[in-house]
Amino acid sequence: MKLGAFSISLSVKDLKTSKEFYEKLGFTAFAGDFDKNYLIMKNENSLIGLFQGMFENNILTFNPGWDENAQEINEFDDIREIQSHLKKNDVSLSSEVDQNTKGPGSIMLTDPDGNMILIDQHR
Repeated sequence: MKLGAFSISLSVKDLKTSKEFYEKLGFTAFAGDFDKNYLIMKNENSLIGLFQGMFENNILTFNPGWDENAQEINEFDDIREIQSHLKKNDVSLSSEVDQNTKGPGSIMLTDPDGNMILIDQHR
């Protein structure tokens, strides 16, 4: 199964402070909007999303159809295929995408340790 680009989405208390900290680790702002309280930071192939006031806990994020530069990749597993695969393997989903749609969509699930996973397709 191809899940696409991986990043961790961090729930931060202060976006400016977190941005400055990750810049010291070699990350640079790659995407996002400071005025909307989120930034995507990049260091080579590593991606960290910084989100202030958007969700309570950290989230593991996968983006089917994108590489780590947010560029479209030709071959990828559609979110609906991924959802079907997970359901066939008895993975419980906390949110689902409508199987009768096409294009963007997302699903959410929780791993056995309580870590939230977002699979978010933008195309």
